[in-house]
Formats: sequence, C-alpha cells, structure tokens
Amino acid sequence: MGDLSKDIKSKFSSNKVKALINIKFTANWLQSHEVEFFKPFGISPQQYNILRILRGSKEPIKAQTVKERMIDRAPNATRLMDKLCDKKLIERERCDHDRRVVYITIMKQGLELLDTIDNSSNIDFMKNITTKEALILSDLLDKIR
Repeated sequence: MGDLSKDIKSKFSSNKVKALINIKFTANWLQSHEVEFFKPFGISPQQYNILRILRGSKEPIKAQTVKERMIDRAPNATRLMDKLCDKKLIERERCDHDRRVVYITIMKQGLELLDTIDNSSNIDFMKNITTKEALILSDLLDKIR
C-alpha cells in the first residue's frame, strides 16, 4: 500500500490535514489514470460523463441540463458535445418554439460504446479495494460533503 507521507515526502500537522491532502493527491492520481483508461475508446472522461448523463435520462434533454449535471463542469461542454456529435454518439435537435434551446439525445452507437466501457475489465486502478471497501469509501466521501 502507498504511504502519502513517503509519496510526497511530507509530514502533516494532523490526520485531518493528511486526509485532505490525500483526497486531493488521490483525485489527481485517479484523473490521470481515468484519462488513460478512456483513450482506447476515443473519448475523454468528460465526454464519458456526458454520455452517461444522456443514457440515464432515457429521453432527449436540454444541453443546459447536461451541463448542470456534469461531475466536472467543463466550460467547454458545448465543444465536448460537438465532438460527440461528430463521432455520431449523440444527436442535437433545436427546439421548434425557442431556437436557443438545444435538446441532446444519445445515439445507438453511444449506448453501445457505454456498454463496451461498462464491460471493460481495464478499470485496474480500482483493483486494490473490494466492493465493500468501495461502498465505505463512497459513504465517507458523501459524509465529507
């Protein structure tokens, strides 16, 4: 197992400070592994998030709603959706009575890509914790927020 004190060559004034630094350090570590995980699928973590939101909606939703639901609220969400449209993973449709409103729908190819990702065994960066530990960790992170 890793030891944050050794990894970043630092001592901490308290266990709470160590936990905070560890969360930030681990978030950065996870983000870099996540980027590598999604590369073979031709999408970014943020694009995956958009596809996941659309799959969960079960119907076309406003682009603004997608932006609001994103975990990592990227300022370039429109550009991310442009790329997903270019790849035929999502589709845009302007509202008939308000041209400023755009509805987004996940396409069959987008759903198939999500299925492939969901069934991938390459999420090895989470291999060191059990399902039970993952639940405990998730509960603790919820408690912090």
